[in-house]
Amino acid sequence: MAAFKTLDDLGDVTGKVALVRVDLNLPMKDGSATDVTRVEAVKPTILELSEKGAKVLLLAHFGRPGGKRSSVLSTSMVVGDVEEVLGKELMFIPEVAGPVVEQSIGILRDGDIGLLDNTRFWPGEEDNDPNFAQAIAAHGDFYVNDAFSAAHRAHATTEGVTHHLPSYAGRAMEKELKALDAALGNPEQPVAAVVGGAKVSTKLAVLENLVGKVQHLIIGGGMANTFLAARGVDVGKSLCEHDLADTASKIMDEADHAGCTVHLPYDVVVAKEFAENPDSLRTCNVHEVAEDEMILDIGPQATEALADVLKTCRTLVWNGPLGAFETEPFDTATMALARHAAALTQEGSLTSVAGGGDTVAALAQAGVTDDVTYISTAGGAFLEWMEGKELPGVAALSA
Repeated sequence: MAAFKTLDDLGDVTGKVALVRVDLNLPMKDGSATDVTRVEAVKPTILELSEKGAKVLLLAHFGRPGGKRSSVLSTSMVVGDVEEVLGKELMFIPEVAGPVVEQSIGILRDGDIGLLDNTRFWPGEEDNDPNFAQAIAAHGDFYVNDAFSAAHRAHATTEGVTHHLPSYAGRAMEKELKALDAALGNPEQPVAAVVGGAKVSTKLAVLENLVGKVQHLIIGGGMANTFLAARGVDVGKSLCEHDLADTASKIMDEADHAGCTVHLPYDVVVAKEFAENPDSLRTCNVHEVAEDEMILDIGPQATEALADVLKTCRTLVWNGPLGAFETEPFDTATMALARHAAALTQEGSLTSVAGGGDTVAALAQAGVTDDVTYISTAGGAFLEWMEGKELPGVAALSA
């Protein structure tokens, strides 16, 4: 990973204007945020700059307004929630560039915080229009990106402004980049990757990238059924992309060539219907799945074998559950392996980095959110990083 500047590289910022890109795209209900995790993540950066005397201007998108103003998608909707987390008042500024912003900066005192309106109200944001980026940058003395979740987009406020201002990674961005570098950029080996989810088609690029980077590739969820079918296993009426069997075979061949072991379950939990604790529930060898049964989790022997694999590893990257974890008892394998990974992490023998909505939910369900090394909530950006793609908002910060 290329070197990047952080807040530690800033000199005296007293009275200077910091343009800070954050993610305030919060889930809302009845006018209030239902989850302020994203605000908590950027709080250290905002308060650090404020306490050092900078005038902090927050840049954020909110929803998908498609380049048009919308009262319900104004960032003014989240002012109260952000103020509550920060413990400080904000000045809401209904523009992102121009005289109104300039006048507001004149009113702000050193250490004050302003929140600009939804950057996506202007088409120039998603078009990464150079003139729009320059107009925004004209108000700042330096730029800080603390929104890794938006770093896979080459937008005016994630990439464009960096061409006009000294640019730095905020504390959340810094933490994320260091964790990701430790996971795949420059990891301690051996490295294991858990990749789960419903369909191979959504994770093809991830799998193709990982086989050349990790020593152990653990495939779970509905995806595993496609790989089992590619090996000639009859998976009954399980979720399976039979048309991707050749692709799965090719990935396994590439893994063999790269010295990567692909781990598929050899015992599975099956049922005739997908429901909580069904009467037809049973555990069997993968070669014993009946034509009217579906695989809904990996079995205890396979789970124990995977736990043994993790004991031999120094690094773990996790994206996706092993089974249909939202419904009991098909969460058993995911919960067991998550707790095992957390225990190894707490012992100091494993660096564990996880990301993706289902993965975050599964780790929370297992009660190990605080016991793994790092959890990314970045969604699309995390997935593109796992695919090995360059993220424009990160590349723009390279020193």
